[in-house]
Amino acid sequence: MTNNMRSFFTQDKVRQIVRPACYVAVLSLMMAFTHSAEAQAGQSWSIKADYIEACSCHLFCSCYFNTSPEDGMRCVFNNAVKIQEGHVGNTKVDGLKFWVSGDLGGDFTKGMKGAVITVEPGISKEQEEAIKFLISKVYPVKWGKVEVDHAAIKWEKDGMKGHALLGKGQGEVTLEGVTDSNGQQSVLHNVKYWGAQNNTGFYLAKSVHHYKGHGYNYELKDRNGFFIHIESSGTS
Repeated sequence: MTNNMRSFFTQDKVRQIVRPACYVAVLSLMMAFTHSAEAQAGQSWSIKADYIEACSCHLFCSCYFNTSPEDGMRCVFNNAVKIQEGHVGNTKVDGLKFWVSGDLGGDFTKGMKGAVITVEPGISKEQEEAIKFLISKVYPVKWGKVEVDHAAIKWEKDGMKGHALLGKGQGEVTLEGVTDSNGQQSVLHNVKYWGAQNNTGFYLAKSVHHYKGHGYNYELKDRNGFFIHIESSGTS
């Protein structure tokens, strides 16, 4: 990850995600981030989460080491996340899931293009706000637009295989672990995952994944994927 990318990883940048007045939903999300931060001022927060992640780059994603994606134009992605433990103040989100899809764009020095955050239906408003707050901590970057959706999320991992399904096929990720000569899954260590304070390594995999909705429509095979466990905590 370059110094230019790290320059986005500040809380001031989170509050600059988007400005155009035409993006009503986006502005509402930013207000939600801001209000959550203010409401939880002085309270503790933490997240421990497991990821099934895939993008449009070939293995391994060049976005973690450069200021532009592999094809120079876009990096579309699907991140299916299961929270093992998490809270913001007194609001617990243990066991809940969320999904982030979108496009990082072609020049990270100008910010990321856009994202869709999907949370599960049936969770409380307080839990939804807590999840959005925690996402802002894990991904403290500048976005062109951010939207919020609600859909069921299935998340399964069996050894080196993973599968995640969003809604009734709106999004899907299948991972097959990449192994070394001894049949052990290859792991990339000592690489920072966005704004997360700690991770247990990128467990590399080949992916098949797709997403359709909110103006995005992509379907990819034999691309970058990985499993990762991240942890972060602090006081707002």
